[in-house]
Amino acid sequence: MKLGFIGAGNMAGAILTGVIGKGFLQPEEIAVYDVNPMQSDQLAARYPIHVARSQDELIDRCERVVLAVKPVYLQAVLEKARPLARGKDFISIAAGWTFRMLTAILDDASGARVLRTMPNTPAMVGAGFTALCEQTTLSDESFAWAQELFRTLGETAVLPETLFDAVIALTGSSPAYVFLFIEAMADGAVKLGMPRALAYKAAAQAVMGSARMVLETGEHPAVLKDMVCSPAGTTIEAVASLERDGFRSAVIDAMAVCAEKSRAMSDKTQPKG
Repeated sequence: MKLGFIGAGNMAGAILTGVIGKGFLQPEEIAVYDVNPMQSDQLAARYPIHVARSQDELIDRCERVVLAVKPVYLQAVLEKARPLARGKDFISIAAGWTFRMLTAILDDASGARVLRTMPNTPAMVGAGFTALCEQTTLSDESFAWAQELFRTLGETAVLPETLFDAVIALTGSSPAYVFLFIEAMADGAVKLGMPRALAYKAAAQAVMGSARMVLETGEHPAVLKDMVCSPAGTTIEAVASLERDGFRSAVIDAMAVCAEKSRAMSDKTQPKG
């Protein structure tokens, strides 16, 4: 089989939706294994993929393996995988696990090849952003294949690992910031009398439309903001209020503490052995 997943959670499901929905792979080319059989079976109920009954079976069957488990479980998964890893490509989507940490276990002696990536949850609707680490032991062909795989989920970028803490703060965690902003705008609309369901829909549409304007016009966000702010108008009053309350600095500070937490997680997650 061409692709296997160790872990059958939300991100595994998102990747499956992309690769199958875009025709990148056929379901019969994919296998999944999870320590919780119900998780694997739920994915198999959505797509006619193969459900492996052990991690060893999955690695033995698959050319490439996506490591889609929570970071706290990854060391045990890698150590168990090592004896069967020769000639296999392993693609990690785990936060906090650096390339050096991955290759400390799946080293040259194991015969495995490793790639670190960082997708985000909008991949679930085909609008994700995935960073691929330029430091890798994958062959050029396999790396290009991985890029095509993640392009089924949205946009991709190849970045040095030194930027991965920033990537986590900007794209990995930012959906939560945006959801919080949408919720706050909706609450404001409800306070002004709008029905809640409509408030959520209108706020989300405003965010989506504004993001598309940035991406499709190529204009600086400040230029687009100025287009909305008429002199002595309602929007500039709202913008002035946000500035007084430190809106920009709050976002910048949040990203800084997020990146610092990512660095701390990497230090804490160092393989034990």
